[in-house]
Amino acid sequence: MLSNKLLTKIHSQIPLTKHMKIDIIKYTKTQLFSTAPLDININDKGTAFAGSLSTLTTISSWGVCWLLMQELGFENTAIVILKNETVFLKPVTKDINCVTQVPSKEEILKLKEKLLFKKSGSITIKSHIIEDAQECVSFEGIYVIKII
Repeated sequence: MLSNKLLTKIHSQIPLTKHMKIDIIKYTKTQLFSTAPLDININDKGTAFAGSLSTLTTISSWGVCWLLMQELGFENTAIVILKNETVFLKPVTKDINCVTQVPSKEEILKLKEKLLFKKSGSITIKSHIIEDAQECVSFEGIYVIKII
């Protein structure tokens, strides 16, 4: 499965993700679900460390880009974040659960066309940390993808 390949890739090539015990729970056509345990991603207040929350949303959004590239048949790509905005709305007091949105079919098609004709394109990915059905962290990042 692609989600298993993604987990292997991030754990082997981004060591921090393994230390944080990031896990990929499920990937559907509309969302990627990822998680990390609170006990090793905790701060001095007993809540999730903001750096861990940022890392999980950033890597999950990067992961959606990687998964899309695999599905579109672009295997040799460089994916980098250009900019992002993260808003911390509420403290996270339990294991960290992240839901990352897959962009619309229209956005994916636009990116594919740019990659085919310009060998480079960008896409916006949104990710959220959810606890007890409430949004605790909102993330929006712009990722640049280049064919290498």
